[in-house]
Amino acid sequence: MELKVLNTAGAETGEVVTLRDDIFGAEVSEHAIWLDVKSILANKRQGTHKSKTRAEVRGGGRKPYRQKGTGNARQGSTRSPLMIGGGTIFGPTPHGYDQKVNRKVKQLARRSAFSAKAQEGRILIVEDFALAEIKTKPVADMLRNLGLDAKKILMLTPDYNMVIARSGRNIEALNIMTAEKASTYDILNSHTVLFQKTALKKLEETLG
Repeated sequence: MELKVLNTAGAETGEVVTLRDDIFGAEVSEHAIWLDVKSILANKRQGTHKSKTRAEVRGGGRKPYRQKGTGNARQGSTRSPLMIGGGTIFGPTPHGYDQKVNRKVKQLARRSAFSAKAQEGRILIVEDFALAEIKTKPVADMLRNLGLDAKKILMLTPDYNMVIARSGRNIEALNIMTAEKASTYDILNSHTVLFQKTALKKLEETLG
């Protein structure tokens, strides 16, 4: 597959890049994508949820009322799960949600995600550019020129560029990261993947 390289004004530069078939033209493995995305979302969970049992709730040492003669059901503690302010029965406890996915499956999932975007025509290549200062307007103008200002965009750069990253972080629909760090979830959670030209080489090195 070949794509034309665009400049920040949205015009063609006359240059064409060839996308590797094993990354952008592979058969989409929905199962690998499902495994990887499921593990990514699970690993984001903190797992610190906790409720107190009757043994952990403060108070409750005194019997609330006498055993007999009140007409009420007998109670031995004000912290019984049956009473207001009491402990919780079978409540949540802290535990990890981490799920491991083999490296080969992760690589297959990323290739499948890029291939799916390529099949949908949602991959664009823009020439490498640099910003002299941290400013949102040049990035917003570029997205507008490319017709991407109203869409959720994943922009991939070859290396971390603090100026570009901070210039784009005020744009809610724009997610900027290096090509090697883009996960399956990041790719699929965007409408369009926007590559800086040399970011393609970085991605090819990462995926082998």
